[in-house]
Amino acid sequence: MADDAVNAPLTVAVIGSGPAGFYTAGALLEQSAVPVRVDLYERLATPWGLVRAGVAPDHPKIKAVSSVYAATAADTRFRFFGNVEVGRHVSREELVERYDAVVYTVGAQGERRLGIPGEDLPGSVSAVDVVGWYNGHPDFADRAPDLSGRRAVVIGAGNVALDVARILCSPVERLAATDIADHALDALRASAIEQVVVVGRRGPAQAAFTTAELRELPEFTGAPVDVDPAEVAEQPGEEKLSRLIRRNLAVLRDYAAALPSQPSPTSQPAPAGTRRMALRFLRSPVEIRGEGRVAEVVFARNRLEVDAEGWVSAVDTGEREVFPADLVVRAVGYKGLPLAGLPFDERRGIIPNDAGRVAGADREYVAGWIKRGPTGIIGTNRKCAVETVATLLADVAEGRLARHPRAGGVDPVGEGESWLRERQPDLVTEAGWRLIDAAERASGEPAGRPRVKLTTLDALVDTALTRTLTV
Repeated sequence: MADDAVNAPLTVAVIGSGPAGFYTAGALLEQSAVPVRVDLYERLATPWGLVRAGVAPDHPKIKAVSSVYAATAADTRFRFFGNVEVGRHVSREELVERYDAVVYTVGAQGERRLGIPGEDLPGSVSAVDVVGWYNGHPDFADRAPDLSGRRAVVIGAGNVALDVARILCSPVERLAATDIADHALDALRASAIEQVVVVGRRGPAQAAFTTAELRELPEFTGAPVDVDPAEVAEQPGEEKLSRLIRRNLAVLRDYAAALPSQPSPTSQPAPAGTRRMALRFLRSPVEIRGEGRVAEVVFARNRLEVDAEGWVSAVDTGEREVFPADLVVRAVGYKGLPLAGLPFDERRGIIPNDAGRVAGADREYVAGWIKRGPTGIIGTNRKCAVETVATLLADVAEGRLARHPRAGGVDPVGEGESWLRERQPDLVTEAGWRLIDAAERASGEPAGRPRVKLTTLDALVDTALTRTLTV
């Protein structure tokens, strides 16, 4: 039996089918040191994670990375098992018992909180919800933000904040050529929003924007970007800043110089028919106020302090500023959630690990945001996954990862996926996903759209299993 176990392919279950999951599967399948079989488990009926449900619909070039994942899925040693939730349909313990190794690539599914009064008033929403809503994520399809007011304030200074603001400001005709969810397109068509203010806690040099996201704003929204020249003037230690930050500052200064005047975010809204974006810095929210719903946000005005290590902090000056707001979107970051039975670092929102090996666990590994926190771009997950796979393979070579004793060729999920289908009769395989993909693409083709997304679990599963769609 021991010889059979050594000669049989290494069986690995990857939990989560976003970029980290597919890069992990790809790294396992590309190596030649150990024969391997990979099963990719996904709670949703569809793969690709944030590439499908997080990347903004008006960024199709970023979504094109899905072709890499499709090539991985075409490998005969790979299987996709969608609509399977670990902890509900199958347990973590069962997976560890059946597979030689389990790699968790579940991302950061929670939101970071502001922790201020009024945060939960109606009209104050999480960017996690808004992004999921306009991208047609089944969990968020019904979480439409109220767009009946004139002013929106987006709190945060990263690309997610820019994505949300850009979608709220973009002409509907432009969005109608993308794969944005139909329900979001209808809501944006009826939107009364005229002004969106993106507010960052620190200065423009500390904002986490990418230059491409900044530079595209006027082209995508069809309107100038309001930037206060005083806030983007020469920054402390500017000569030591990275090339990326200096490029961002140049773009922001161009925006500031292009405006004939600098209207305050609290002044009269933009003319009818336009949706204007403003970027403001050095402000921290301290309270969201309103009678029964959001009416205004109170911000502390900040100054920057640099410590001995060079870290730049925002320090409250004591001055307060009030922005009127009909909608507040909190875009201050994602946060990982704990998995039952595994260690968890509450502060960092990650599973503690050593180069991907879960601390104190046997056969269990992590990759992606749940390993390192919600940082980097999509491609960053590839390097992260490669490191985890290298750790896993080193454990195999050094005998640290004990292989399960099994006869060669035994399927961890049972012949014909029998064990899984007993637990989840509505199992969605790669063939089912291809049916979903084909149906969505066919729906989008008449309008010249890349796809029209199915946004409910029932519709997705019915399509995957070729059942009559429920109404």
